[in-house]
Amino acid sequence: MPSLRLAVQLRSLRLPLKKALQVANGWRVSGVEIDARGETNPRDLSQTGRRQLRKLLDDFGLRVAAVGFRTRRGYDVPDQLERRIEATKAALQLAYDLGASLVVNQVGRVPEKSEGPAWALLTEALGELGCYGQRVGALLAAETGSESGGDLRRLIDALPPGSLAVTLNPGNLIVNGFSPAEAIAELGSHIQYVHAKDGVHDRARGRGVEVELGRGSADFPALLGALEEYDYRGYWTIERENAADPVREIGQALSYLRSV
Repeated sequence: MPSLRLAVQLRSLRLPLKKALQVANGWRVSGVEIDARGETNPRDLSQTGRRQLRKLLDDFGLRVAAVGFRTRRGYDVPDQLERRIEATKAALQLAYDLGASLVVNQVGRVPEKSEGPAWALLTEALGELGCYGQRVGALLAAETGSESGGDLRRLIDALPPGSLAVTLNPGNLIVNGFSPAEAIAELGSHIQYVHAKDGVHDRARGRGVEVELGRGSADFPALLGALEEYDYRGYWTIERENAADPVREIGQALSYLRSV
């Protein structure tokens, strides 16, 4: 099995940008996920600023694995949807300018039926973003977790080909009671990015929680093997939302993945 392309989500480190890049460089990862809602918001980053950021990344020997762009609401919510779409387009342009091809976000709730106003709204918004992304050279990559792999595949199949990529997040799937293995079986050919995150789910309570990588229910050796069947060569990017000590825990997560 080929060696993993490892990256770190800078947002998870909770450090200023330059310090976060220094830490990532010390771990000898090949990429980082930039947060387009933080210091690198496309509204505030001029073309000169983008060139300076690329130079800074080059100095640290790092590439942008993807751009993260978390919106408060999904593309299924009518309120301020046009504003959300335009902001996502700006993030797609930023990704391309920084040498990345993916923008990561959760797309919103996938309706149970492939019909009705909510379905039409979601597919129309994602179709518009897909068309724009193909034009600029960066795609939206829907992060798994809020629905089953089968439901997300149903959404993808309803869009023009190449409109939407997938970010596999095993931890989010587990926390919400879904199977990462089943998600890969449904979405394998569409998965272009992975958030390496772990979790456990308490069926009695009907909810789950994120845990340190390797200490939850995600079977990463099996997931690696399953993605290998689809010739996956994208990044495995460490994400930690609720770490008490992010630098220590992310460093340990990298060590764990390198040992798998």
